[in-house]
Amino acid sequence: MLPEPAAARLSFVTLEQFLEQLPPELKMLHDGGSGASLLRWVEPSELEDPTPYLPEGEFLLTSGLPFLGEGGSADKVDAYVRRLVDAKVAALGFGIRPYFDAVPDVLLDACRTHNLTLFEVPESLPFAAIGLEFSQLLESDNARVFRQLAETNRQLMRAVLSPRPEHELLAALVQRVPVWAVLFGADGRIRARGHSTGGSTGVDHSLLAPMLERLLSGSGPRVEMDGFEQPGSALVVGHPLRSTKDANLGALILGSDVALTPAQNNVVQSAVGLLELLVRQRTSGSLAPSQLATAMLLHPETLVSGGTKQLNGLKDLLAQSLSSTRSGQMRVIQGVRVDGSVDDGPVRELLQWRRLFDTKLVEITDYGFAAITRLRVDDSLLADVEKLGWRLVIGEPTELGGLSAAYQRVGSLRPRVLSTGVSARVDEVNWSVTGLLGRDAGTMLAERLLGPLLSLEPERRDPLLSVLRGWLTENGSWDASAKLLGLHRNSVRRQIGVIAELLDMDLNAAQVRAELWFALQYVEEQTPGTT
Repeated sequence: MLPEPAAARLSFVTLEQFLEQLPPELKMLHDGGSGASLLRWVEPSELEDPTPYLPEGEFLLTSGLPFLGEGGSADKVDAYVRRLVDAKVAALGFGIRPYFDAVPDVLLDACRTHNLTLFEVPESLPFAAIGLEFSQLLESDNARVFRQLAETNRQLMRAVLSPRPEHELLAALVQRVPVWAVLFGADGRIRARGHSTGGSTGVDHSLLAPMLERLLSGSGPRVEMDGFEQPGSALVVGHPLRSTKDANLGALILGSDVALTPAQNNVVQSAVGLLELLVRQRTSGSLAPSQLATAMLLHPETLVSGGTKQLNGLKDLLAQSLSSTRSGQMRVIQGVRVDGSVDDGPVRELLQWRRLFDTKLVEITDYGFAAITRLRVDDSLLADVEKLGWRLVIGEPTELGGLSAAYQRVGSLRPRVLSTGVSARVDEVNWSVTGLLGRDAGTMLAERLLGPLLSLEPERRDPLLSVLRGWLTENGSWDASAKLLGLHRNSVRRQIGVIAELLDMDLNAAQVRAELWFALQYVEEQTPGTT
């Protein structure tokens, strides 16, 4: 369990914690009561008005340059301090020398007036040393928080793979975060509860009815909030659980008396993601936990933090779900239907792909399906799948930790397969813009960008295309393109001007030139004319 709310903060320490790490030579001249404030960063600035560049909770350092000359008047200094307070600066540190031998009285008076914490920074303590100390403290605090998050996520993963995953997951959640939790099904009935360590069991179900109705009748990602007078329920938050097609599958409602810290919210989001996968699995007709494992392997970033470390807990399930040896390499496959026929339903399709690819790791998706298999997916198997009206994107072999990245690479080729109706293998693709576009899309690009030029008579079109191609080849250099084309540089410049006017484009723009270059790859090159 997280020992204290303060220990659960992510990327923050308090001003008081920071001051404990600094040398005693740092002298507090006025205590504005900000010791418990969250300190976001330490930043030196000699600007007259640094507030546009300051985040809330800044420890600002200055050597007094803004207060030289007219800037040292009482009105100017007062306005300076007032701006810092309005920007919610946590404290101001004034460095002695090179401009001042002591903190100006007018600055001290302004800080007392507006209650801004003020420190005198001796010459022996460089601003850089203060910033370095804060960075090191922030790093150690974050390291501890991330260790706690990693252990929490491991506990959530173990809960998901238990015999009663929803109940165990809520139990793990309320152990790590001071909330009560209630999981509702799509019918509005309670499926599981979790009680906070403080003893609160939540509010009466009838009080939650309006929020639950909004959660189950809405669409799209959103969170509902409310509050009640019962202990542990000052802040009640509802999270919808939805299918991949945005259908309502249930809701998770949490209650607490205080706002959660960033780290605690991270745990809640992990739990929401896992619960959503569990209810999707239950409602999709999956016959085993393997569909949940598939989602964890292919989309780890949407479930829990901790990256590939969290995949280690799935190795046993992975071995049970793939028919070949445990150490063999895997590949990701995505399938899309191209014949327009009606599908056979998610359960039947799920079983069909499991059988064909000899794996239980199959996910039914909006575009078709995704699978993880150890099969090579040879031409014979590909032909069998294509006879069913499907086309595949077949990934290259990869290890466990590379499955998510492999899924992204496979997905990047899916639009091309949809447009061409031809299956693709990742390891056979030319990974360039022209290679990924393909002939059909490239021809459409050329017709759109070069249409006015391509519509000209050949005797005018071909010389202009040749000049454009040569000029782009030489990166817009007049002399180099003239030499390449065997033309005078003024002739090249004139014809490029004609092309720019004809296409109504600014050929000085790098993006325009890049798009034209790619479009030219799909225009058959003609014998250049002369001018």
